[in-house]
Amino acid sequence: MKRFAITVEFDGRPFMGWQRQHHGPTVQASIERAAKAITGETVAVHAAGRTDAGVHGIAMRAHLDLERDLTPFRLMEALNAKLRPDPVAITACEIVGDDWHARFSCVGRHYEYRIVLRRAPLTFERGLAWRIPNAVDAGAMAEGAARLVGRHDFTTFRSAHCQADSPLRTLDRLDVVAEGDRISVFASARSFLHHQVRSMVGCLALVGEGKWSPDDLSAALEARDRTALGFNAPPDGLFFLRADYP
Repeated sequence: MKRFAITVEFDGRPFMGWQRQHHGPTVQASIERAAKAITGETVAVHAAGRTDAGVHGIAMRAHLDLERDLTPFRLMEALNAKLRPDPVAITACEIVGDDWHARFSCVGRHYEYRIVLRRAPLTFERGLAWRIPNAVDAGAMAEGAARLVGRHDFTTFRSAHCQADSPLRTLDRLDVVAEGDRISVFASARSFLHHQVRSMVGCLALVGEGKWSPDDLSAALEARDRTALGFNAPPDGLFFLRADYP
């Protein structure tokens, strides 16, 4: 038995998210079907994180165990051939030790949320960014973002369906980067709560539009109450960038 670590790139638009579901296509199920078509083995693919429907991946890390004797290159090539036409690609593959786990060995996760400021509908980037039709104050957003960095109880920014044992998380980075009509919000932490990034971005957008102040954002955090959340950003602009390992 060999354990293969893979790096996965995917367009989340056709999927119900990463995790296998009974009611629609998922990235995990797509890779598992491809692996079975190649090896005849029923395998489970474990990932660094679980993404929601419509969320994208630039370099999601995952692993699977196989009995069949394949080189990493041959497995990567075969998976990519079988994954077509799904918008999923294996961009790297290597053999790792049995004690390496894509989820439990991960010490850092990084996301980017992409916003486009324009009145006109998106065409080429529809589903790949959140369109906000009004101008926003990126400086105010950055000030608000700084209020959320550090270790906090993020109950306000946590989905009601979140299965994490604790709402306490340490947010290492929440940067707002503006360039022309585009804003990117970069978030880094060891782990995130369900919907945490989207919830934080939604509230930052309220700050940028002048509907909230940075103090309002602090008050929402301190409320530790989901009903204090201002807005949950759509999944379209969220990208899982990479995962860190020791």
